[in-house]
Parts: sequence; structure tokens; C-alpha cells
Amino acid sequence: MPDWPLFPVTVVGSLPRPPWLLEALRRRPPDLERRRDDAALLAIKQQEDAGVDIVTDGEQRRDNFYSFLCERIDGLQLMTLAELLDHVEDKSAFEGLLQALDVPAFAIKNPVAVGRLERRAPLALDDFRFLRLHTRRAVKVTLPGPYLLCRSAWVKNLSSSVYPTREQLADDVVRLLRDELRQLAQAGCDVIQLDEPVLSELAFAGKSATRTFMCAALAAAASPEQELDLAVDLVNRVVEGVDGPLLAVHVCRGNWSRNDEVLLSGSYDALMPWLRRMNVGQLVLEFATQRAGPIDVLKDYPADKALGLGLVDPRTPETEDVADLCRRVEAIRPWIDAERIHLNPDCGFGTFADRPVASIEAACGKLRRLAETAQELRRRERLGVTES
Repeated sequence: MPDWPLFPVTVVGSLPRPPWLLEALRRRPPDLERRRDDAALLAIKQQEDAGVDIVTDGEQRRDNFYSFLCERIDGLQLMTLAELLDHVEDKSAFEGLLQALDVPAFAIKNPVAVGRLERRAPLALDDFRFLRLHTRRAVKVTLPGPYLLCRSAWVKNLSSSVYPTREQLADDVVRLLRDELRQLAQAGCDVIQLDEPVLSELAFAGKSATRTFMCAALAAAASPEQELDLAVDLVNRVVEGVDGPLLAVHVCRGNWSRNDEVLLSGSYDALMPWLRRMNVGQLVLEFATQRAGPIDVLKDYPADKALGLGLVDPRTPETEDVADLCRRVEAIRPWIDAERIHLNPDCGFGTFADRPVASIEAACGKLRRLAETAQELRRRERLGVTES
């Protein structure tokens, strides 16, 4: 692991895309790749200027955090929720889900397995190489987790001719992700983060819930406990034999709306038994939102894992106060060593390319606050004090 400063500041993944990139994504001009490069360079600079220690490319090449794989994996087809309505088995339940979400059904796109999955291009390796070439800071690469992909991509009426069961799809998903992680590790990536947002739907809502993380609940057939067991197994299979980078899992509660009523709530107590069993070095958890429940759940935080502590809310325009953020970090210090605490937003700032929940100005302001918080916490460590 690199020699990072105490309380390193990072992002969960995405930053809002510039308007000129969004326009290019709609028109698909011949120079689209150059514009994506320019947007990634801008995202890197924005993070560096804000004081971020571990940077990403802002996911500027992606339309969202997982559907971008359709451009890089044969056998995946991008479909909107409205299109999927014709193919799901329980149409009435799915219609209820669409009504509960605070976004139009045509605005959310889901990768669906309609053929044998084979990598057409690197999933993130080229993105990493570009990022590594243009920053001297530590870098993070994000990828959708295996459980998320297996659960969202397997739609029986569309997938079963190629993958009769979800477990058969899972074998190929694990293979593709494991190969990508090993190549990223060999190339020198500092942090690799797997995004597993659907775990919160399992723990806090249950199989029959109407509020879920977007549409990634289509193939749940077992009990929440069995699904969580499957998620642990899939993550551990993906990371097996991957040495070098800090391997992380991010658990989200939904980040597509400012309306808390359509997002998931609940303490991490319900998930911690399964998160403990994941063979990763860090858990990236949300604590800026009150929906996360009390922070004292961290009293029993796993001693073998670093914590990506969500401190600022990517869904709100207000910039948080440094003193308050310091108090929240100090509250967990009796339980977690300073060396294991990273500071980050709760989630990405641009979940959907064309529907970010925050402006770039708000995002940069919140990242600057995180950097100022880290500086103050480091000062206190040097002086051996816990308050200013």
C-alpha cells in the first residue's frame, strides 16, 4: 500500500460531466474519445485543486457506474426500465417499482445479458493507464461488483437461452472481473473499488420492497440471507489472488434523487456480518446521510479493514462545516485507528451522466471541505490533541 498521508481524501467515483461532454455523448461526434479525454483531464485537475489525495478519472467515459460495460463486453444489451417492462415475469411488482422511483423509467438504463459474455475491450485498464499518465497522485479505479452485475443482468426471458441460470452467468462475470483486477494490479493501480449498491436493498428493504436501488433487483429469487451469502462468495472469488492494490467494496443506499423518501434507510448492523466475510481491505460506507443510522455501529468495525468514511452528502448543495466533520471523525477514533480512516463523500457526484444530483461547483466545494478536514485532523495528530 502506498505511503499515503493520514486521513487520505478520495472520491467514491464519479464527478458531474461537463455540458459539452453530455452534448457529445448525445451526438456521438467523430472526436468523442478526445472529448472524453479532455473531460477526464478536467476531472483530475478539479480533484487535485480541491486537495484530493487519491483521484479517479471522474468516470467521465461512463454513462453511469455500470451500464458503460455494454460498450466493452459482448453479450450485454443496454435497455431502459420501460423496455424491460415487456420482459420481466412479475409485471405488476415491476410497475410498482417504477412508480416508487423518483426518476422517469426511460432515463434509467440497465445492462442485460442476451448473449455469451466476452470482453471486447478492457473494462477499466485503459482508463487507468490514462489516469496514471496524467497525475502523480495515488489513483483509484471503480468497477461494478459481481453481485450487482449478476442480479441486474440476468433477466430470465432475455438471458435464459444463453445462461439458463443466474449462477451460470455469475461464472462468466467472475471470470471477466477477476481478469480485469489482476491486470489492474499488475499495471500498478493503487485502489480498486467494487460497487455493490444492491446489498443495501437486501438488508434494508427485503425481496418484496418497492424501493430499491434503481432496477438491479430483477433476479432475486432467494431469501435476503441467501442473496448476501452469494454476494460474499462472488466478491471473494473475484478478488482471489489479486495482490498489491487496496481492494475496496462500496455499499450505497441510492444516489439518484434528493428525495429521501425514495431512498433506502437502515443501520449497517444488518449488513456487517456479511461485510466482515469479504476478503477486501476496505469498506466504503455512507455516514453523511441520516439514513445510515447511528455511527456507533463502527464500535465493532472489522480490525482487518480500512474504512472509507462517507462525510459529505453528494445530493445536497450546501457545503459542510469543517469543525462538524472533524467531530464526526473524532467520534470513531476510539474504535478505528487513524491509519485506517479515509475521508470521502457518501457516493458519487454524477450517478447518471445526464442527471447528476450535484453541480460541479458543489462537488468541488465539498471535496475542498474534506481536504481541509484532513489537514485539521493531521494537525491534531501531530500535536496529540483531539479538538481545536
